[in-house]
Amino acid sequence: MAKSGDRTGIAIAASVGCLALALLFAAGSATAQTATQAAPSTPTLDRQERWRAARSKSLKLPLPGTPDTERPLARLTEAGLQLGAPMLIRIFKAESELEVWVKTRTIYTLFATYPVCYWSGVLGPKLREGDKQTPEGFYALSESALHHGDRWRRSLNIGYPNAFDRTNGRSGSNILVHGGCDSVGCFAMTDPVNAELYDLVSATLRAGSEYIPLQVFPFRMTDANLAANPAGRWKDFWDDLRSGYDSFERTRMPPNISVCGRRYHVRDNSPFMRNSEAVELCLEDRMAFPQVNEAAAKPATRAKNAQRTAVAPAPRCNGALASCRKWVALRDRRAASRLVAGQSNSISKKRSAVR
Repeated sequence: MAKSGDRTGIAIAASVGCLALALLFAAGSATAQTATQAAPSTPTLDRQERWRAARSKSLKLPLPGTPDTERPLARLTEAGLQLGAPMLIRIFKAESELEVWVKTRTIYTLFATYPVCYWSGVLGPKLREGDKQTPEGFYALSESALHHGDRWRRSLNIGYPNAFDRTNGRSGSNILVHGGCDSVGCFAMTDPVNAELYDLVSATLRAGSEYIPLQVFPFRMTDANLAANPAGRWKDFWDDLRSGYDSFERTRMPPNISVCGRRYHVRDNSPFMRNSEAVELCLEDRMAFPQVNEAAAKPATRAKNAQRTAVAPAPRCNGALASCRKWVALRDRRAASRLVAGQSNSISKKRSAVR
């Protein structure tokens, strides 16, 4: 029979052994959990693999899920849609997908979902020039978005930084949707998809649409995706993005987006109120950030503002004569035309290689 002291020693040894095993198991679980959290997601791996394949010229086209880009007009007709009708574009970074919605009589209908071949950075907004990050937020394509210069001859400038970005001190330039499957700060599509997007957008703008809303989300803003991607510092920002996402999901019409208190404010599209496809500052922010309001104005509006505030040189003739007044009016019109042309040239020449 074992003595009492021996039994005590055996019990202590067993307890120490169990504790050691428990600590070892916990350490192993923690290591496995850390490895799981650190491992890139499947979409991230797919995106990186596509980028490497494009760089080595071994990318197989078309990418899975790409619509038939050789028959866009037939696809529009089959969907009951018209080329040149108002459009809306949504981009989801985590899923690497770009959607094109086309307006029918009263709502927007999904026309196509394209795979985004590559985008740089991580989930979260772009903050400054050179961070190589793709933006998130609400943007609008206009005629000035049709990008013809630099490396990408047929591409779309999404309009970053917009009024929200400017009021929050964010910087950057020339954030494009382009081809090539290679990007630093832009959304790179395959060349056939990029060509189709450019043709659709340009047709809509030529048909009379002043803007085409373009919305960039970190992911599809569902409860499950929000739970799987803790927002951290972006909680309020992603909450505002979700308001815009939910508004379109609910109404199938682009919501009205304004910037007030340096945050996005969303209002459902309504037939009884003025609707705008561009992101606008509310009155409070227009007063607080006059330089942002001026930068967001159309080039023609800026030219008129500059013309009103500029001090015109004295005429070299007698202002009492009708011929002199006619000469002065002609001089002022020419000066305004040169101002607009100069602004257009400066915009077209400004090409930043750093996103």
